[in-house]
Amino acid sequence: MLKRVLGSLAVAAVALTTLCGAASAADKVKFGFVVKQAEEPWFIDEWKFADAAAAADGFQVVKIGAEDGEKVMAAIDNLGAQGAQGMIICTPDVKLGPAILAAAQRNKLKLMTVDDRLVDAAGKPIESVVHMGISALKIGEQVGQAIVDEVKARGWNVAETGVIRVTYDELPTAVDRVAGASNVILKSGIPEKNVFNAPQRKTNTEEAFNAANIVITKQPAIKHWIAYGLNDEAALGAVRALEGNGFKAADIVAVGIGGSDSALNEFAKPEPTGFFGTVIISPKRHGYETAENMFHWIKDGKEPEKLILTAGVLAKRDTVKSVRQSLGLE
Repeated sequence: MLKRVLGSLAVAAVALTTLCGAASAADKVKFGFVVKQAEEPWFIDEWKFADAAAAADGFQVVKIGAEDGEKVMAAIDNLGAQGAQGMIICTPDVKLGPAILAAAQRNKLKLMTVDDRLVDAAGKPIESVVHMGISALKIGEQVGQAIVDEVKARGWNVAETGVIRVTYDELPTAVDRVAGASNVILKSGIPEKNVFNAPQRKTNTEEAFNAANIVITKQPAIKHWIAYGLNDEAALGAVRALEGNGFKAADIVAVGIGGSDSALNEFAKPEPTGFFGTVIISPKRHGYETAENMFHWIKDGKEPEKLILTAGVLAKRDTVKSVRQSLGLE
């Protein structure tokens, strides 16, 4: 009888040791998720979905906000000191690519980028680094097509229609988004002489307003306006500038990118404004899938595809709720 009891206890001890060992193995999978603007809703959602993946698979995500190069370097060294095995990053400056790669290697971190792709000293993408990004050109084309369809539906005379391209050439993603939209719009028959650049110094609504206002005041003959740029804030800044110059919603078609709180607040206004739509990019894949991919890369040695590109979905005032639900945002 005593032997059977002792045998049972031994089996239980082995089982407990195995369970503890499994838990310990899961605990050892730790990596960083570094973003350039931790307060932005997009990055908050990315972190939320990364946490959901961590809860499902049993790994640890160290979330760090780093809004400049110095803080990025400190974050990488911090992760190395913590014993992390990898890092996902959306850098504040893609030109930090060589420095980030070197720091990750020095700290023995597997490296993935999300949203913005690192570039080398020549400005070319560092293709050796795993990247999940948005197909900026295709997103821009979606914006352009949404605008063209609405302009046709309104029956505007293209000769009297102006285009405000809110530009931010410091960021390749912004260049590609604007180029994608512009290509579609120019193919629709809008005269190239009616397309005006509005360079902004920062990617916020105020800077977009200032940039668009300069364009509008110089073009008194234009009766209808199209506006777009890097994000929702670019389009909204142009809308505010147009409203300030006396244009009504019926003469404005602005489409943003991102589905931000600013866009949602605009759609929630009692009456429609010139902000016609936003192309929503789901942060779910960018948070959940990148975290899951990093986990399996560390745990199983399964390196993800080098380049994964995602697309967006157009949401308008009357469809934004259903679109957000389909993307896991509500």
